[in-house]
Amino acid sequence: MRMVDLIEKKRNGQSHTKEEIRFIINGYTDESIPDYQMSAWAMAVFFQDMSEEEKAWLTEAMVHSGDTIDLSAIEGVKVDKHSTGGVGDTTTLVLAPLVASIGVPVAKMSGRGLGHTGGTIDKLEAIKGFNVEISNDTFIELVNKNKAAVIGQTQNLTPADKKLYGLRDVTATVNSIPLIASSIMSKKIASGADRIVLDVKTGAGAFMKELSQAKKLAEAMVTIGNNLGRQTSAIISDMSQPLGFMVGNALEVKEAIDTLKGEGPEDLTDLCLTLGSHMAVLAGKAESLERAKDILQEAIDSGKAIEQFKVFIAAQEGDATVVDYPEKLPQASYKIDVLSEIEGFVSGIVADQIGTAAMLLGAGRATKSSEIDLAVGLELKKKIGDTISIGEPLVTIHANSENISEVKSKILKSYKITPLEVEAPELIYDVLT
Repeated sequence: MRMVDLIEKKRNGQSHTKEEIRFIINGYTDESIPDYQMSAWAMAVFFQDMSEEEKAWLTEAMVHSGDTIDLSAIEGVKVDKHSTGGVGDTTTLVLAPLVASIGVPVAKMSGRGLGHTGGTIDKLEAIKGFNVEISNDTFIELVNKNKAAVIGQTQNLTPADKKLYGLRDVTATVNSIPLIASSIMSKKIASGADRIVLDVKTGAGAFMKELSQAKKLAEAMVTIGNNLGRQTSAIISDMSQPLGFMVGNALEVKEAIDTLKGEGPEDLTDLCLTLGSHMAVLAGKAESLERAKDILQEAIDSGKAIEQFKVFIAAQEGDATVVDYPEKLPQASYKIDVLSEIEGFVSGIVADQIGTAAMLLGAGRATKSSEIDLAVGLELKKKIGDTISIGEPLVTIHANSENISEVKSKILKSYKITPLEVEAPELIYDVLT
């Protein structure tokens, strides 16, 4: 078998066999296939697409290119949730304790962030003492005991995906549906999940800006999951504006605490209840989505959900008193309001630019070696559909420096204000099962 023949085959729009895909992925992982040939193949896939079978085989080959996590010692059905990312996306911090509080085991493997804000692990480390560097045995023990635990990603999980992702980034093949779908699903499957719930974002702050592309990606991932024996659902949700009101690590932890107490933003709460209800049904904890949503709401109203968060934090050596005293979270030195220069209705927020503004403050990483400032971020005061007067705050900046002129400028340019009344966007566009 020769790589040049396989490049030509895909270039001509033909389908690969399972053995051919395994040859490509194994060869690229062990470096017998060079970058320049893999680049040509990725470009051929970009233009010619892949069949449903090819996508599943590609995902499976990437899963077996490195370590896989065995979660069979954890009691019950393990349901994992994955979001394609966005600005102010605090869903994991809410969902882990929320669904754990109704008996769904959450064995979460998470990474650090690169971009707008930190990843789930960075956010959790805003809680003093919180430790993700635990052994696999301790991880499994904690999930069996408390129904929830979070651990850092192993270095050798899907190495083929890591190599291919880096190559796609520099060869203009990032936006290939088969390559995105197999990348995401390979990590979820290698992480040991029995069932998978996907939150596929669409809009200005999302990877997939257009709804039609988000639907294609969701369909591809659901099909891959089901073809590989993992029952999978996908929710397509809005990211035309940041989710919730907070963008920044400690700020998002505080917002997660508020949401678990039943005091959080409506959009974040609704999305978490929607995602959580799918997780509960897939885990066999409810017979319908409607009943699952009721059970989850009861967990919030009764205080079970927030108590579960305390147990989860304490079990991983974190200071659980932050739940009752959130002022113990890292605090920025300055709070500076960005005031509106015109009046009217907020008709749009360029979410990715809001994310960039937060990163400029230090809330995220521009490069892998960048240090995150856990205290800084943005607190949105107005969202799409809200009225605004001249001199009224659009955003409050939480900063550790007064030199924030570039951040202010980005925020003002991100807000679109019109004299005409505007409705808030839909939160959930579609559900695929």
